[in-house]
Amino acid sequence: MSTLIRRTAPFLRLKSCYSDIYSTRLLHSRSKGQRNGTPTGLYGFEHLKTAKGFQRFVDDAIERSAELVNFISEMPSSAQVIRAMDEISNTVCCVVDSAELCRQTHPDREFVEEANKASMRINEYLHYLNTNHILYDAVKKAEQDSHLLSKEAHRAASQLRVDFEKGGIHLCPQKLDRVNQLNVDIFHLCREFSQNIISDPGHVDIFPASRIPKHVHHLLKPIYQITSGTSSEPLRSWDNRKEKGFRISTEPRTLHSILQWTSDDEVRKMAYVKGSSVPHANHEVLDKLIAARHELSQIMECRSYSDFMVKPNMASSPDVVMSFLLEMSKMIKPKADEEFKAIWDFKRKKCGQRCVDLEPWDEAYYTAMMKSSAYNLDSSDVASYFPLPQCIEGLKVLVESLFGATFHSVPLDPGESWHPDVLKMSLHHPKEGDMGYLYLDLYSRAGKYPGCANFAIKGGRRISESEYQLPVVALVCNFAGSHDSSTVRLNHGEVETLFHEFGHALHSLLSRTDYQHFSGTRVVLDFAEMPSNLFEYYAWDYRVLRRFAKHYLTGEVIPEKLVESLQGARDMFAATELQRQIFYALVDQTLFGEQPDPPRDTSSIVADMKNQYTSWKHVEGTHWQIRFSHLINYGAGYYSYLYAKCFAATIWQKLCQEDPLSLTTGTALRTKLLQNGGAKDPADMLNDLVGNGILRHCSTGIVPDITSFSDEMKLVEDKQKQLAL
Repeated sequence: MSTLIRRTAPFLRLKSCYSDIYSTRLLHSRSKGQRNGTPTGLYGFEHLKTAKGFQRFVDDAIERSAELVNFISEMPSSAQVIRAMDEISNTVCCVVDSAELCRQTHPDREFVEEANKASMRINEYLHYLNTNHILYDAVKKAEQDSHLLSKEAHRAASQLRVDFEKGGIHLCPQKLDRVNQLNVDIFHLCREFSQNIISDPGHVDIFPASRIPKHVHHLLKPIYQITSGTSSEPLRSWDNRKEKGFRISTEPRTLHSILQWTSDDEVRKMAYVKGSSVPHANHEVLDKLIAARHELSQIMECRSYSDFMVKPNMASSPDVVMSFLLEMSKMIKPKADEEFKAIWDFKRKKCGQRCVDLEPWDEAYYTAMMKSSAYNLDSSDVASYFPLPQCIEGLKVLVESLFGATFHSVPLDPGESWHPDVLKMSLHHPKEGDMGYLYLDLYSRAGKYPGCANFAIKGGRRISESEYQLPVVALVCNFAGSHDSSTVRLNHGEVETLFHEFGHALHSLLSRTDYQHFSGTRVVLDFAEMPSNLFEYYAWDYRVLRRFAKHYLTGEVIPEKLVESLQGARDMFAATELQRQIFYALVDQTLFGEQPDPPRDTSSIVADMKNQYTSWKHVEGTHWQIRFSHLINYGAGYYSYLYAKCFAATIWQKLCQEDPLSLTTGTALRTKLLQNGGAKDPADMLNDLVGNGILRHCSTGIVPDITSFSDEMKLVEDKQKQLAL
């Protein structure tokens, strides 16, 4: 899973004020007037006309926040306190989120460096806010005055109080100082871990070039070496003996292509081992991160960092999470073992007596061959039906059919964009007007964030009875190509990724919460991935695909048989992929769970768990965990993806499957789920959406009901077959 959500302020989740006493001068990018061609700044923020503008952006955020802190200190009404707190959150988060998007995507190094500085400064200021007793005391009083607040305001007060306490504000000064230092250390360790992955992707050199399939040559760097000879030979003959090879960067995208398409098993092995062993510097960084997070949790009187992180979520405790994961692991093992044996048998037939073992670097190669053989699929033929402009049309089909809205391009003002490839889209409803804005930055380029993600820029919030601050988000992908989108064609996996990220974007764009604190994806972690997983289903349904998937030359609609073949190929090794995701989640829970004394080496933990919970063996000398960025972004929360899959399967089967593009379906999704963001309890929203049968209460927490997901994976059917035997 390469996808992920860009979440705001790591420690302060202060997330509007719609009283006239609150100025919003800092926060308004010119959403309503951005079509007049007047020069503006990056993302529409006036301060960001130059890279140095980040300095003033931070200064003004701090100045405005200080004004609001002073206002709260004067003991206004509880409703005004919550609005002012949300104003602080909005002010700070605009800076945090803009700086993060700029750091990850801007091609100008000066902008990136200034965004880095702004990010550091604003995070330092967050520590001050998180330990401000004036704010904490005001929030506690507001929470007690529940009868004076709306339901959403009271929920905001309660969550703000919990967030303050997660920052350690209730501790004695000595412990609070240590918590603050640990939070700073953790922030820097996370940055270092991520930067190491980017700066040291690893590489292997392969000679001769003929060992690499021609259709992946464009991903690799040509290199040359001189073959053996004597120094007495003429210089020209030395030139003739220059041999061409390729340097394979083992960053994930290139590595996947090599593992899938290269027949030379030694090349696959070299690439796999190197790609699973870098960056070496992250061994120490990960050890320090685990220790720092554990110490933090101990000071906070939690058993582990997992306990600390899971407690506010639906699961509520690591015991509930582990029970769910182990149930899933046990459920999937027979089918995963069956798939492993099928791949092994296929390799033996292809290789004859030379083969003994099935190795981890064989999986992608042989499963691709088996899928192609079973369903006669050619990736270039499939991609012919998914030119990028048509895929964007597919997004438009979704919003028009489901929500009665339109999704159209709007001009970018001078200075608003960060690259010529960027597009800006407006979500518009005929009765409600503009609902939000989405930047699309879809093409791969040097120095850019390497994965696919949804970045918040500005959350939605109510400013007054008649005015709403519209949400602004950026959808970032790394498709091969350039701004000439007519030549860019996506494979189906990329289409699925696009729809996944669009699910996150819609969660933000359709959100209509009073408070920015709850806008869109600002929900508990084990609920955040559900909308995106739900929208993946739309990328597989023929009734949806036939509306936009058309051949780039002939305009022919994608054949239904081709879609059925894609679905069949997807299902061939679904248990293997699910088992991998369960393994990732188990490793995440274990590394950040209760710590043994003395601590165990993380590589030995991962090795033991791979042998225990997957059908595949661990390869000595590999250290997969040191480049698994989700340990940083979703530490102790990776199980959320599996929660999302189960919830999404139930919603699809009970609500969407019969008529996935109906306005009735879309209205239910919008009014009962998406527009609420985090303003309502997620369990209540899920039950309201589909009724009983979507979740179960387990001990002190909530887990998804896995019935629909089991049906989808045909696990019940397979178990019945086994019992019959």
